[in-house]
Amino acid sequence: MATILVVDDELGIRALLSEILSDEGHTIELAENAQQARAARERSRPDLVLLDIWMPDVDGVTLLKEWGSTGQLTMPVIMMSGHGTIDTAVEATKFGAMAFLEKPITLQKLLRAVEQALVKTAPRPAPPAPVVGLPSYVRPEALPVMPSSVTLPGSVPSLVSPPPVQHQGLASEQLFELDRPLREARDAFEKSYFEFHLAKENGSMTRVAEKTGLERTHLYRKLKQLGVDLSRNKRGGGI
Repeated sequence: MATILVVDDELGIRALLSEILSDEGHTIELAENAQQARAARERSRPDLVLLDIWMPDVDGVTLLKEWGSTGQLTMPVIMMSGHGTIDTAVEATKFGAMAFLEKPITLQKLLRAVEQALVKTAPRPAPPAPVVGLPSYVRPEALPVMPSSVTLPGSVPSLVSPPPVQHQGLASEQLFELDRPLREARDAFEKSYFEFHLAKENGSMTRVAEKTGLERTHLYRKLKQLGVDLSRNKRGGGI
């Protein structure tokens, strides 16, 4: 997961973005103006910055230019604005911004932009190490591949298939006691249902909400009512 700096003078925007991105497992730093953003960038060295354009002291484009001119634009920056124009977006891109999000920002657009920015800046995998003992003119990829059905001398073929993978110990099929009041049986089913999806999505409330078709607020209330332990499946960084 990544460290993401959110810079916005509106408390509600900072809180919302922090909640969503923390729920995705990212570490979030917050700043409400350019001064705090400079300090947070030096302190945490973020992997990504979400930067609002219109701020009271120094606007986002000016701060972006400053980072670029001083060699501090070492991370991708996504600009945000509720009053932006095409010219503003083009100007921000010209000075180093990777993308532009128009407010109000939808959940899908936010997660897609963040994912794309982090993927583009991810380090490339190292080239494969040479095979020891082969002449330099023999390329490893040119060697024949042994079929998986071949049994080497002295080896014992595997007769037991590996067990199916389950999500943190929760099976996708469970038995329920039906000889009980309808409300109790329904609550037991719903609790197991949500616990399964929380485990499957590694505790991501955002993804569980999308999977189950519930709004996040409704989902939180439902889980609290059913007594589901959210801390057990929660990934690093709380909401």
